[in-house]
Amino acid sequence: MAPVFDGHNDLLLRLWLEQQQTPVESVFSGLDGGHLDYPRMRQAGFAGGLFAVFVPPARYVAQQRGISLAAAQEAHCPLRICQQQIDLFYRMAAASQGKMAVCHSARDIAQCLQSGTIALVLHLEGADALDGTLTGLETFIRRGVRSIGPFWNLPNAFGEGVNGAFPGSPDTGPGLTEAGKALVRACNQQRIMIDLSHMNERAFWDTAALSNAPLVATHSNAHALCPQPRNLTDAQLCAIAASDGLVGVNFGTAFLRADGQRNGKTALTKIVRHVEYLVAKLGEDRVAFGSDFDGISLPDEMGDVTGLPRLMAALAAAGIDKSLSEKLAWRNWLRVLKMTWGD
Repeated sequence: MAPVFDGHNDLLLRLWLEQQQTPVESVFSGLDGGHLDYPRMRQAGFAGGLFAVFVPPARYVAQQRGISLAAAQEAHCPLRICQQQIDLFYRMAAASQGKMAVCHSARDIAQCLQSGTIALVLHLEGADALDGTLTGLETFIRRGVRSIGPFWNLPNAFGEGVNGAFPGSPDTGPGLTEAGKALVRACNQQRIMIDLSHMNERAFWDTAALSNAPLVATHSNAHALCPQPRNLTDAQLCAIAASDGLVGVNFGTAFLRADGQRNGKTALTKIVRHVEYLVAKLGEDRVAFGSDFDGISLPDEMGDVTGLPRLMAALAAAGIDKSLSEKLAWRNWLRVLKMTWGD
């Protein structure tokens, strides 16, 4: 099976939420539950990907940590939370003893694929840690951030993410603020990838008009097959294709099913169907994987990262040949990252 480079996972969030009970070194001995750890990555042929730094709402932190909402709100500092998750990212790389490597370029990723080392790319999901003057952007870039999604579901200084009910349109709010437009320009100048996956429709089109880079949605699916507001309409897919960009297919059941349910009894053929639809709309060179491991509910057939070989077998059974399989697995990510980053 071809090695799989993946466009999005939330392992760092999980480690941050559980850091009192789960030392980062546990990634290498194996974690209880969840979707990712080193032994399962190796078993599955998972070659690395974009590891998200994400500031969850205080209410979610309170629920996950079993603390009061007041305590979670008091500790809710987006900049500090981002820095703590980035620290975990580098501690994980150091603890790997060479099994994982931090990557800043497409060349770095290619070397990891060749050597069998897990490639780690740092992604910022939601720019809440930055203010409207982009204070701190250079610091994040120096710390290795190579991809930024300006917002998650909620409003911030840069605009509003998709926050609509199922079924629904991605047209859920206003477009980019002036600060959001400045962030897109700054990322273009610094050759940092802009992630469209949590943008509402107006922000998407603002970005498409401003950006000189390929348009990339790291973990989104086809709205025509699943009318989840965060999925992409045919018009959006057309714009991504015209920019020579990419869509990473999300494995979450709520983004796959026509009924939008978070239901484990979802066949892997639902992922295959989104892959086929996106390939038909975008072309073979512009579709990859953006699993959202550790951030969504997976089909039971997938289970966790060890389900990747079963997915690849399902794709092969649907007529996906070896050449397209390799493009989906890693070649297309390498292509678009090289175009975006310039190396």
